[in-house]
Amino acid sequence: MGTILRDFFPNCSGFAENDSSSELRAEDPNDDAKKFFRLFDDMQKPLFEGSKSSRLSTIVNLLHIKTLGRWSNDSFTMLLQYLKDHLLPKDSTLPTSYYDAKKTTKDLGLSYKKIDACVNDCMLFWKDDEQLEYCKICNACRWKQGKNSGEIRTKENGKRIPEKVLRYFPLKPRLQRLFMCSKTAHHMRWHHERSAKDGVIEHPADGKAWQRFDEKNESFSSESRNVRLGLISDGFNPFSNVAKPYSIWPVMLVPYNLPPSMCMKPSSMLLSMLIPGPKGPGDAIDVYLQPLIEELKELWEVGVETYDASKKENFKMYAALLLTINDFPAYGMLSGWSTKGKRACPCCHKETSYMWLPNCFKHVYMRHRRFLPINHPWRRKKDVFGKKEKGEAPKPLSGEEVLEQVRDLEGICLSKDPTKKTKVSHKIRGDNWNKKSIFFELPYWKTLLLRII
Repeated sequence: MGTILRDFFPNCSGFAENDSSSELRAEDPNDDAKKFFRLFDDMQKPLFEGSKSSRLSTIVNLLHIKTLGRWSNDSFTMLLQYLKDHLLPKDSTLPTSYYDAKKTTKDLGLSYKKIDACVNDCMLFWKDDEQLEYCKICNACRWKQGKNSGEIRTKENGKRIPEKVLRYFPLKPRLQRLFMCSKTAHHMRWHHERSAKDGVIEHPADGKAWQRFDEKNESFSSESRNVRLGLISDGFNPFSNVAKPYSIWPVMLVPYNLPPSMCMKPSSMLLSMLIPGPKGPGDAIDVYLQPLIEELKELWEVGVETYDASKKENFKMYAALLLTINDFPAYGMLSGWSTKGKRACPCCHKETSYMWLPNCFKHVYMRHRRFLPINHPWRRKKDVFGKKEKGEAPKPLSGEEVLEQVRDLEGICLSKDPTKKTKVSHKIRGDNWNKKSIFFELPYWKTLLLRII
């Protein structure tokens, strides 16, 4: 935080000493950056006269301890009140409640939005539907109800308790933060300024997906600071008791502009949302991805004004989702192509070669030698593999072919309510599509070599 504030306000007292960034900047920070003035005041202000710690650093460290210790909000408020009343001087500026402490750190971009969701994953109570009391698809109540009384449950403050809550972390402020610090801003151009080695893949920028995307979107690739993102998602049980079944799904984003030594570190990953349990969302994960997709569309079409601390200038930053990283079950949920059954392989699609094992009651997938060169000696090894392989590898589907196949699946109901969910027959369709993935709404998805298609 101190580094970011020094980049913003190099001429302010206390930050200009022995700092190379104290030179006059070419441009003043934009309005978003100027919001940090309040943080600057908190950074400079000691917790009390003679204190070694500032007000801001004290609050952030206490919130960190609260998270690691799994304290409740009420217990944290009790601690703050005790410290304020009994241990600290009367002139102490420590807040007296968890709510006040959170307000102090809000401009850091660490806050999130709570969006209520239907218990059956039908919809989000969001935007035009924010005031609804019941799901408009399955008519389920938005609020938790007592098992015996049937009355809506409330908190101590009288607020009603929703059945499910999506926690969404806005993307734009955190991408802006990467450029507001001169150290990370420099690294965000690494993919463009590095010395690439011919024939060596040391970064996604050396891969075909990145290069093809640049060829199809020259206006985007012309600015090296535009951000390319990878999406990661999987479910896990957050409780130490594995006997209690629960699956919560975090969705994270990775900025691939950074060098390999940085981009996959936990400190560089951006938590985008927490999809609540107790069961995984399945194909209805698209319902929860709506806020992220909307923000990605805005970052592609409109962009966001950003201050680059390393170059001391404002620029319009754009972003695009380039890749997805997930295991095979999550692969099926995100892509819309079922990874189970006879045609489980999204790459081989309708031409998947399978065999049913009656004793194991499962499918296995054969004829992998089709992907070898036509003159490869293993294709002719009948004594090892049982027969010769003369077939050709299946051709990948183009974006237009995928769009044509899923055209009739647009807008289907993804609810977990069995009476409302749209049933899709793979046998009748002749393919394994369950839905038209929400990723297909991105304006640039046809130009990508995404593994999901």
